[in-house]
Amino acid sequence: MKLVFCGTPEFAVGTLEAVIRAGHEVALAVTQPDRAAGRGMELQAPPVKRAAAAHGIAVVQPEKIRNNEEFSERLEGVRPDAIVVVAYGRMIPQWMLELPRLGCINLHGSLLPKYRGAAPIQWAVANGERVTGVTTMRLDEGLDTGPMLLAREVAIGAQETAVDVFRSLAVVGAELMVETLAGLAEGTLVGRKQDEAQATLAPILTREDGAIDFSRTARQIYDRWRGFQPWPGAHTRLRGKKLIVHRMHVGAESGIEAGVLRVVGDEMVAGCGERCSVVFDEVQLEGKRRMSAAEFLHGFQVKSGERLGD
Repeated sequence: MKLVFCGTPEFAVGTLEAVIRAGHEVALAVTQPDRAAGRGMELQAPPVKRAAAAHGIAVVQPEKIRNNEEFSERLEGVRPDAIVVVAYGRMIPQWMLELPRLGCINLHGSLLPKYRGAAPIQWAVANGERVTGVTTMRLDEGLDTGPMLLAREVAIGAQETAVDVFRSLAVVGAELMVETLAGLAEGTLVGRKQDEAQATLAPILTREDGAIDFSRTARQIYDRWRGFQPWPGAHTRLRGKKLIVHRMHVGAESGIEAGVLRVVGDEMVAGCGERCSVVFDEVQLEGKRRMSAAEFLHGFQVKSGERLGD
């Protein structure tokens, strides 16, 4: 089939590569504009742009798409059989939904209708799910509300972070999109309506989501740390300064008041809800370098009884 591919981050690259290997013609790649990033804030091309360029595929990077006549004319000139959408980062307007004969086919990083929205993988991990997956669907004007085509489950390991799950789902999702396109080409796939009663949301992450709430249980705090990697991570405050927790695990200590530190040898233990605890393995105080908990405890003379979050 002749396709237009809309995607931006590394998560989408595997699907782009897979549909090319499957013999489809990707006539155009649509991705977000280059953005400033890194310490030098230099403009960086999105991963999909780099991958498309490596295959000699034309790339467009419109800032806006809803009322963009030039972009509309470009797509109409391609006359794609389908538009494949993977983590593009823009809501697809009605005119794009109606353009291809097979519609706009989206790969979503959850088992719909659970975790609709911008951050399905992160929230699934943060909420302690043990199983997630990917779903292909035909987009409509709603937020991930269109009819489902195919889905595949993927287990989430108890120690896996969102970064790990992203990698797993990218591979499985690429395979599922190829299977979906084959079914659409053969006319064997029929969309299934989503059960609205089972729908949940996975809103875009904010910096505040990374703030540790010590009234939660240790497992909940640890799961949120896993889910919010690499951003917004996990942070609290110590002695009036921001303390980033780069690595942690659920502790064995009990009976510590929530939000209170206990120094156990070289371990930095924090009390949580239900009198359980987490252990900070690697931390970084505001304005300082990241270091092991043992190094931090000795370097800053941390004592048992100090309070976090104040």
